[in-house]
Amino acid sequence: MMYKKGRAWIELNMGNLKHNIEEFRRVLPFDCALMPAVKANAYGHGAALVAKALQNQGVQAFCVASAAEGVQLRLSGISGEILVLGYTHPAEFGDLLAYDLIQTVVDGSYASVMQEDGRKFTVHVGIDTGMHRLGERWDNMEEIVKIFRMPNLKVAGLFSHLCVSDGKSEQERAYTLAQIRHFEDVTEELHRQGFRDFKCHLQGSYGILNYSQCCFDYARAGIALYGIYSDKDDRAMAEVDLKPVLSLKTRVESVKMLYHGEGAGYGLTYNACGNRKIAALSIGYADGVPRELSNSGYVLCNGQMAPVIGRICMDQMLVDVTDIPRVQAGDEAVLIGKSGSLEIQAEELAQWAGTISNEIVSRLGERLERVAE
Repeated sequence: MMYKKGRAWIELNMGNLKHNIEEFRRVLPFDCALMPAVKANAYGHGAALVAKALQNQGVQAFCVASAAEGVQLRLSGISGEILVLGYTHPAEFGDLLAYDLIQTVVDGSYASVMQEDGRKFTVHVGIDTGMHRLGERWDNMEEIVKIFRMPNLKVAGLFSHLCVSDGKSEQERAYTLAQIRHFEDVTEELHRQGFRDFKCHLQGSYGILNYSQCCFDYARAGIALYGIYSDKDDRAMAEVDLKPVLSLKTRVESVKMLYHGEGAGYGLTYNACGNRKIAALSIGYADGVPRELSNSGYVLCNGQMAPVIGRICMDQMLVDVTDIPRVQAGDEAVLIGKSGSLEIQAEELAQWAGTISNEIVSRLGERLERVAE
């Protein structure tokens, strides 16, 4: 049997996940339930592991990006509502029915395709309140009502998405408040026309963090559920106490000397200034470590910072451990998480790579073992 912490792996702190659920429930209105986003393998954390833990905490509704992700949750034993947020090809409509998945109506023409299929589907209708990605425009009430009246569509929900709810400027706040009003206008008009048997949801992670006073049936907690913020500065400003769930770790494979003037790695992009002690780590871009970390950023070895040197390879990377005593093959190295008194957060790694933490964790590879602790 494979040793789960042999090469490179992810550790999941399920106690922190439970804590984060409780924090969201604390700030949300009492009658607003969580509908966590477990898409992209639960942002790299492991969809089945996370969804089971969430279900054990009383969560009964989930969001995924595709029908295939929904099917995998069902095959993993997940019950409750599973909403497919994105497009499903008509050839896959059978999976929606076979696995009891809720499909998003991405616009009016897509609703017509589902209606003409002849089978009956449970759906949530997407409303475009200003992001201009998916959804029927909020001010096109005639088309929205038409969707609600389609006999083959059981409309169980209505939702939209806030596009600048993480923004701090007055303009961004005004835009978000306008989106909220547009969504409420749609729900009120539907109620006026006699449609009442549907759930509403609007807030993602930053919608919950910055607009927790909104009162809808569900809140779609995403990246923040995992104790991660999209940007490092957001953590310091947050009014909730969210704890990281994920740690990313690997092993030291080899330690050797690099002498003054010698280069290391593909392209010899790193050249030693003086004699250096370097370590090869058994993780690379095929595991999701961004190549943009080449010659940038740090890892933790034996509780100390080790600079990344040379290009990130497919399966390995190099770090400088000159100033860290007693580093040897088999030692643990930490890319995200704690070692001794130091910690590297996903937001920091993302900053070094010039991206956001969402991208970093959601690209973590399948060959990384997920170990729940």
